[in-house]
Amino acid sequence: MTRMAVVDSVRASDGPPASRVGMLKVTLRLLVSAALLAFLVTKIPAGSLEPKDTHTGTLSFFFAALGLTFAGFVLSAWRWQRVLAVFDVHVGLRTLLSHYLAGQFVGNLLPSTIGGDVLRVSRSSKRVGGDVAFASVAIERLTGFVALPLLTVIGFVVKPSLLELPHAWVAVVISAVTVVALLVIVFVAGHPDLAGRFERHENWMRFIGAVHTGVARLRREPRRGIAVLGAAVAYQASVVAAVWCAVHALGVSVPDGAVIAFIPAVAMAQVLPISLGGLGIREGLLVLLLHPLGVPPGKAIGVGLLWYGMTLLVSLLGAPAFAVGHRHGHRQGHRRGHNEEPDADAPRDSPTGGAPLR
Repeated sequence: MTRMAVVDSVRASDGPPASRVGMLKVTLRLLVSAALLAFLVTKIPAGSLEPKDTHTGTLSFFFAALGLTFAGFVLSAWRWQRVLAVFDVHVGLRTLLSHYLAGQFVGNLLPSTIGGDVLRVSRSSKRVGGDVAFASVAIERLTGFVALPLLTVIGFVVKPSLLELPHAWVAVVISAVTVVALLVIVFVAGHPDLAGRFERHENWMRFIGAVHTGVARLRREPRRGIAVLGAAVAYQASVVAAVWCAVHALGVSVPDGAVIAFIPAVAMAQVLPISLGGLGIREGLLVLLLHPLGVPPGKAIGVGLLWYGMTLLVSLLGAPAFAVGHRHGHRQGHRRGHNEEPDADAPRDSPTGGAPLR
């Protein structure tokens, strides 16, 4: 059976990018981020970025933020594990965390046109099959469309007066658009005549069918859905907690409810594929949402950059996992090139040895 094109191309993600079009996209995103940041930096008064409080409390909040960021990576791997369980596949948390860290390293630190999620699909497909790997990562990402708007609602419930702020409506609109997008995607993915008709395809379109299978199982077995959603909320809550520590590390004074309400909205917006790692979008939204609370632009930008910097620092932990998998992949490719036989760990079409998913 022919393997899905994305899995074949994903294998190239362990090496340097070769697509000129892809590099052009990366360059354009970098230019957008640089332009947005340059505009924002011109609005910062001199000396406003440095925290007034430089005692050990600042470092404590900073290291706590790093610890929570790493904890978020572990929780995200656990969320992925819960999604794989929907397909009746079990993979150890340590293995998934290794794949996740490698993906974070690629997505955040390497100038590659291949994202970290694609690397995760490539690595995990060797054990669970390409279709399940693709579907699990796709569904895992979709859970954020539920958890983030939910946290924003919780923030407004904790601090209802936030709704009276001039730009609070931006967070509300972002959450509403995200929920609508989720409903559309779930409808299409769960409909037997839309995504469901690809379930028994033998070509790459069966991957769409695999997503349908996962969504259909979540509908039929709500207990599994609750487990997946619980893991997603736990992960996103850890991100909010890490940013809360970053806020305090910079000496920014905002209500806790504002952090809970606004940070998820910023997290939703920064995934738009128009900048590099959300740079510029994240900082601009923080300035917009936090300014009515008396936060200077420099401080708000500092929160965004520290948030991004914490992610980069913790992503460095994925370098060994990426390097080991990269060398392992090259050795497998070398053996296949000489022996013309597929490796025993090569991706199969499904965990059932090639049979379509049901």
